Amino acid sequence: MTGIWQPRTITTEEFVKPGPTAALAALFDDQLPTPQVGDALPPLWHWAALAHWPVSSDLGTEGHTIRDGNSFLPPVDLPRRMFAGGSAEFLGALRVGDTVRRVARVESVTEKQGRSGRLVVVVVSIELYAPDGTLAVVEKQTIIYREAGVPTERAPDVESAAVVAPEGPPLQRHGPDSWRLWTDPTLLMRFSSATANPHRIHYDWPYATRVERYPGLVVHGPLMTLAAAEVHRLSKDPRPIAALSHRNCAPLFCGTTAELRPTPTAAGTTIAVLSHERLGSPETIHTRLDLTLA
Repeated sequence: MTGIWQPRTITTEEFVKPGPTAALAALFDDQLPTPQVGDALPPLWHWAALAHWPVSSDLGTEGHTIRDGNSFLPPVDLPRRMFAGGSAEFLGALRVGDTVRRVARVESVTEKQGRSGRLVVVVVSIELYAPDGTLAVVEKQTIIYREAGVPTERAPDVESAAVVAPEGPPLQRHGPDSWRLWTDPTLLMRFSSATANPHRIHYDWPYATRVERYPGLVVHGPLMTLAAAEVHRLSKDPRPIAALSHRNCAPLFCGTTAELRPTPTAAGTTIAVLSHERLGSPETIHTRLDLTLA
C-alpha cells in the first residue's frame, strides 16, 4: 500500500432513492411489483437505492474513486478489485423515500500471498438506521485487490458477447427447480448505472481485456447476488430473509449462460450461480448465497 492512511468512521444521512429502485426493478423485469415510495426495499436493494456517483475529478484509471491517504478505502496499489462477498442481517425495514443514517467503517486490511500473487483483503462494515433511529441493516462487505492477470484464451460464447442482443428478462425459469441468468453488455451497463458503479471491467471491453486481462466483460458480483436473492422472491416462499451471507467464488463473463440453483437447508435456502463456461468443462460455481429465513 502507498500513502499515509488511517481507517475512520463515516456517518452520513442518505435518501432511499425511488429512481435507482425502479431502475433495478426494470432491469429484472420479472413481473414482481416495483417498490413505490413507502414500500419496504427487498433485501440488498439498498445497493441501488443508496448508491451515489463520485465526482469525475475523484476517479482513477479503472473507474473507481482514487485511493490515497485521504480516501475512505486504503490506498492499495493493486489493479484488480473484486467484490468478494459479505453478509447482512435485516433487523428492520428500509422504505423507499426514507432518509436513513449510514455508518461505515473499514474493519480490517489484510495483506496475503495467494496462488495468483499478492492480494489485499479489505473488510468494510455498514450500519443502516431507520428514520426512527432503530438499527435496520447490519452489513459486512469483503473487497479483494489483486495483481493483474495473464492473457487467457477466450471461450467462443464469451467472444460472442461483443455483438449479442438482449434476450428479454435476464432471469428465466429453467425447469421446476432452477433459473437461467443471461447477461449481455446492455444489462451490465444498466446495472452499473443503477448501482453507480463506474468500474470499467463491466462495460469497457478494451480495458477489461487488455489492461486487467480478463477474457471479456465481467458480470458484477452484486448482480449475481441480487439475481440469486430475486429467485427467492420469485419462489413465493412467504418466509422473509432474516440474514444472509454471499461469496463470489469465480468471475462470470458476459454472454455466458448461468444457472441459479436453489437448495433447501436447515436454516433456509442456498442459491448457487453456476455455469459450464466451455463445452464439457466441469461445473463452475460463481456465487453462493446462503439465506437464513425467519
